[in-house]
Amino acid sequence: MTTINDQLTEIYVVIDDFLKAHPALLNWRRSPHHSPALTDAEVLTIALMQGSLGAQSLKQTFRLVAANSAGAFPHLCSYQQWLARLHALPGQIGALMAATTGLPAGSPSLYQIDAKPIPLCQALRHWRLRLLREDGARFGKTSKGWFFGFKLHVLRHITGRIVNLVLTPGNWDDRGPAPHLALGAGGGIVVGDLGYRGREAAQQRAEEAEMLLLTRAEAPGRKFLLSRVRQGIETTLSQLWYKFIDRVFSRSWQGLWNTIQLKVIHYNLCHRGAISL
Repeated sequence: MTTINDQLTEIYVVIDDFLKAHPALLNWRRSPHHSPALTDAEVLTIALMQGSLGAQSLKQTFRLVAANSAGAFPHLCSYQQWLARLHALPGQIGALMAATTGLPAGSPSLYQIDAKPIPLCQALRHWRLRLLREDGARFGKTSKGWFFGFKLHVLRHITGRIVNLVLTPGNWDDRGPAPHLALGAGGGIVVGDLGYRGREAAQQRAEEAEMLLLTRAEAPGRKFLLSRVRQGIETTLSQLWYKFIDRVFSRSWQGLWNTIQLKVIHYNLCHRGAISL
């Protein structure tokens, strides 16, 4: 049976090998002689342990690692210092994200698209909340009611891997980010729900990304088949929500985006088999 320490070791090996294979990501500091005792690989490993530990926040993750695996990080700093180090690594997090979303050669060009809300608070606090409003947080509405926050738009490959994602204000139409998501796939067929229907939107996506988007409106005779295909992305989003991707503790857009990317990286690493479940 795989233990938490085994997963910690697996994550560290993956991250350390990746950073060593891309030396430009290691030499981002202004001084070439500045080498902190706690390495970037260790900083990212602790953050990615949130998915393995099932912790609700990065602070809880740090405390659990410090309490139970301190021997693996002999130069562990305070939580505030570690968090500052983590938020200083957006380039490394973005590079890891790009590496884990890549598909093997010859993969079928069949994708699924969907969007889910990232609420910043419960509905009871809507009238007084100001968090991240300057960073684009807005009121949006889903079938379950109003929320204040952002929308996470996800493009998933038919095999289960997340290949692209976009974070937008909560009041954006789901069809708006679809061309950008499709551009990351390089062409193919995308299956979406009725929120993506519309002839003009479909033509725009086809021209910009060489992507054919199908909903029940465009293919009424394939309703059952499309519904079965769409079950995959519903499962993926449920798994991300199980990792508390909708629990927002960040106080900045960059912190929120880094946290979401780290959870998706962990998901893709598990899906690829790089991390044991």
